[in-house]
Amino acid sequence: MSIITLTTDFGLKDHFVGALKGKIITEHPQAQIIDISHDVDLFNISEASYTINAAYGSFPKGSVHLIGVDSERTTENKHIAMQWNDHFFICADNGILSILTQKIVPQKIVEINIHDRLPEGASDMDVFVKVACHLSKGGAMSVIGKEITAIKEINELQAVVASDNNSIKGSVVYIDHFGNCVTNISRKLIQETGKGRPFEVKFGTKTIKSIHKSYSDFKISERFTLKDYEGERLALFNEAGFLEIAIYKSNPSTVGSATSLLGLKFRDTVTIQYK
Repeated sequence: MSIITLTTDFGLKDHFVGALKGKIITEHPQAQIIDISHDVDLFNISEASYTINAAYGSFPKGSVHLIGVDSERTTENKHIAMQWNDHFFICADNGILSILTQKIVPQKIVEINIHDRLPEGASDMDVFVKVACHLSKGGAMSVIGKEITAIKEINELQAVVASDNNSIKGSVVYIDHFGNCVTNISRKLIQETGKGRPFEVKFGTKTIKSIHKSYSDFKISERFTLKDYEGERLALFNEAGFLEIAIYKSNPSTVGSATSLLGLKFRDTVTIQYK
């Protein structure tokens, strides 16, 4: 099975996504194309990074992930392809992949160098399509690029542990469709730093003193039903393993959400304070 996933900030109003898929099918008719998201905020590296990190593991090994966010090739941002955890990732070297390489060392990284082999006027996406189809067919990475040993990192994707190990400072890196605020603080980092110590989640002047197992993890009794807890703030670890701050049964267009009711925004600081 030849799977190529697409993550872009192209939106769906214009022809860009459809044209991108057409180019892939023309080059590789057997490819199975799957959309991860085309609604990443424009040029938002942090959001794109979180999105691909949260989604890639749902696909089989050998899948090729094409990331079209801030993808223009410049002197600062080369085009790269990376084999990591038996998946392939294609993007500009702008920091998008640094959230992955915090956890597992890449198997191989190449700086793509096939640009002069494509017709004059070929776009950045034309290059990505050529590479994606080549890798999806089982082609060698050495054919499409020169091996390199490191990629660009962006610090805002990494939570920081205090020198005394009594706190972790992170930030909101993604706000989902429900208005829930996802941080860059992982369950693993909290556990490794805290070593079983209790902790509180702090942001602005607000504090959350417990972690929910699910959105509906509230105490139910004859006096209180789940309906009574709608609008309550909570914190939990999402499916991707990151701390998320949410409002139970939130709806950004009606009752509100974590970002509107709690005042949390992209890049706002969230702190884990151990007791």
